[in-house]
Amino acid sequence: MLALRLDRFITLYVRTPLVSITGMMDGPCIPVLVYHSISDNLFGMSHPYRQINTSSRQFSRQMRWLKEQGYESIDLKTMWSYLESGTNLNKKVVITFDDGYRDLFTEALPLMKQLGFTATVFLISDRIQDSSLKIEGADYLTWSDVRTLVAEEFQIGSHTATHADLRSSGPEQIEYEVGYSKEAIEQRTGTSVTSFAYPFPFPEHDKRFAHYLADTLANFGYEYGLSSIIGRTHTTSDRFMIPRLAVNSWDDSPLFRAKLEGYYDWVHLPQRLYKAIYHNPSPMDGTDRFDAEDTN
Repeated sequence: MLALRLDRFITLYVRTPLVSITGMMDGPCIPVLVYHSISDNLFGMSHPYRQINTSSRQFSRQMRWLKEQGYESIDLKTMWSYLESGTNLNKKVVITFDDGYRDLFTEALPLMKQLGFTATVFLISDRIQDSSLKIEGADYLTWSDVRTLVAEEFQIGSHTATHADLRSSGPEQIEYEVGYSKEAIEQRTGTSVTSFAYPFPFPEHDKRFAHYLADTLANFGYEYGLSSIIGRTHTTSDRFMIPRLAVNSWDDSPLFRAKLEGYYDWVHLPQRLYKAIYHNPSPMDGTDRFDAEDTN
């Protein structure tokens, strides 16, 4: 079934040999991986492009492969300083988790500690409570769990307060989702929240919205914004639209390796074209509601 995936076929049997022959490859880049749930729980969409779970067995294979290949996990601040200074990024990776599912704590953390890896965890702040909430069949982290992650040198970021679709939201709700979540996480963990992960497909084609969101993040003290834009992060990436590579149970070893090494970056072009053609209007389309903030 894996072999029938069009993106996998093109990546492994067209893009990889083509790059190997021609030597075409971008300059300094670093992969930013995004996981969600580490479990066999197939909630959400069971689709190779949108599935949000990675089985514990597959996650273990992927982490152990990184370790065997000599990869080192770094945080976003270190990544950005390396990009700006031209530091060698070979065998560097940023690992992130979205949503804050509790299986991160029970399944991923022990293995990552054993292998010496850390990650940045983006929380939906309203779903993190003193007792674990169960929503749509999935358990979420508790504040005690989050503080343990901080003690293990994991970074904590915001994934909004309620997992709202920001492009369908007005300015007041956007500011609430961005600002309140940051404040809540900082108060409950005692750490500074400087990174934000955008929920849902990031509308990169909507320049006005992207500029407005970047300004909003900066105004609330964020330094980095992570998106669903496919690809590795490079020296020309926007710090508020950082690309990532989604990983799930469908990523067998050859495809996982191809994503790390840049052979999957081509998928960004069809992704961007699809968004531009089939995008849904946002509240700012055809209005001047955000003109004051749209300074670029």
